Amino acid sequence: MSSLFHKGEAALAMLLLAAIVLLVFAAGVMRWFGHPLVWSVDVAQLLFVWVAFLGADMALRKRAHIGIDYLVKRLPNSSRAVLDVVLGVLVLAFLLTMTVMGYRLTMLNLERQFGDSGISYAFVTSAVPVGCLLLAVTLTGQILDTLRGLRSHPKPVFAPAPKAGDIEEVVP
Repeated sequence: MSSLFHKGEAALAMLLLAAIVLLVFAAGVMRWFGHPLVWSVDVAQLLFVWVAFLGADMALRKRAHIGIDYLVKRLPNSSRAVLDVVLGVLVLAFLLTMTVMGYRLTMLNLERQFGDSGISYAFVTSAVPVGCLLLAVTLTGQILDTLRGLRSHPKPVFAPAPKAGDIEEVVP
């Protein structure tokens, strides 16, 4: 994917996070003055769902998701890369299933109203198919990248490739 898309995704996530902070702050101040903004918390929750999916995609692209790799790190690079590809395909199948099911959920919630905001609940549920599709595209790129270098220079799908000078933990 293009760098412009990645920068746009990061800018959108930052903008939405700033909007959440402002909405929650404004709700607290207005409540203190006796004029609560009931809708602002609903909108902040809606934006939080979108920020979570955008952040998950950015973390996947940087291979920064938390993983337990104690045993996997001890495998040879080629075996580890093959295992990561297999697991990546399983995760990809899950993400594509969530994209389809999330779309169905969004269509079911078109008429439903989100809290007191008057906003369609579909704006909240649409974060699931859009976010899972973004994650699926990112993961597909990483799987293909790993497959391209499998014979010459295998690298894992989910973890960043070890760099020279990285500190390895002591194995008992």
